[in-house]
Amino acid sequence: MLAVFALIGAAVLVVVDQIIKFLATTYIKPIGTLELIPGFLDFTYYGNDGAAFGILSSQTWIFIIVTALVCIVLIAGLFVYKKHTTLSRMACALIIAGGLGNLIDRVFNNGYVVDYIHFKFFPPIFNFADCCVTIGVVLLFIYIIFCSDSLRKQTYAKKNKKGKHIKNGNHRE
Repeated sequence: MLAVFALIGAAVLVVVDQIIKFLATTYIKPIGTLELIPGFLDFTYYGNDGAAFGILSSQTWIFIIVTALVCIVLIAGLFVYKKHTTLSRMACALIIAGGLGNLIDRVFNNGYVVDYIHFKFFPPIFNFADCCVTIGVVLLFIYIIFCSDSLRKQTYAKKNKKGKHIKNGNHRE
């Protein structure tokens, strides 16, 4: 049931992403750039046919296939993996949402995604979906590094309570 909530959250984020991209296309594309905080933050319309930072430009089918596969694996993982935490579910939902948001763009915008967020100190222009993927990946790494290890230790400790005692890392019968 919690997997369904994660997918609902992802769907909401995809809708938010698409609404923002619609607004960027409608209002920012005609003027090019809207300065929000002078010298710091602009909304600049950019049709990006590459990946992050424009790498692999014009490789639309690679992005579509890889993104679809990652989203399918993560969706399946939400239902199959039994040791999810709130953190890991949130990470998966964010990655799925960002992936689907950009996948929708690639399919319906002739292979490019709508980017519009531009910090002056950071040359690449990006979008809400990119933020979702980035935050989701960071959260997933945090889960893998900190939480999954503690889950393994808890599972190991439970197994050892059933017949073996551990003292200072040494097994005793």
